[in-house]
Amino acid sequence: MNRRTRDVVVMVVSAVAAMAATASPAGAQQLVDAGKENGGGATAFVLFALLVGLTFAVLFSMDRVRRRRQEAEEREQQR
Repeated sequence: MNRRTRDVVVMVVSAVAAMAATASPAGAQQLVDAGKENGGGATAFVLFALLVGLTFAVLFSMDRVRRRRQEAEEREQQR
């Protein structure tokens, strides 16, 4: 595992740990109320958009790693 991949893995694991630590006190309660009172709907939308963006970024990076690994294997087979 190269350094960049290790750094990304550490970042993702720490982000998940931070989210789990933040969510654990809430238990079964809603973390964000999507009601229209006190701007809850806007907060829920922003958090959802961030989650979708994070998912896209992770999928993009995983595909990029897969492509690079596949290209490296093809180069080694041609030698």
